[in-house]
Amino acid sequence: MRTVEKARFDTKLSKEQKEFFEYAARIGGYRTLTEFILISVQEKANKIIEENNKIISSKREQKIFFDEIVNPSSANLALKNAALNYKKMMNSL
Repeated sequence: MRTVEKARFDTKLSKEQKEFFEYAARIGGYRTLTEFILISVQEKANKIIEENNKIISSKREQKIFFDEIVNPSSANLALKNAALNYKKMMNSL
């Protein structure tokens, strides 16, 4: 059995915020306000990280793409064979 190390997180919020969040938790079917907050924050954190990773990947892919346009590498054997096979297939139609 694996033990999970826990950490505490405390915050203060207005009475109105607490009541609002409790209402949302109740109608959302959550057992507790804590469960609602933890799940909501986890989902939001995942979304932020996923979006950030897309941006980083996109920038990296842009750099690779434009570097290849400016300084194209020569085709390897597999690409040359694929091009020949494609030409043969197109000529046979």
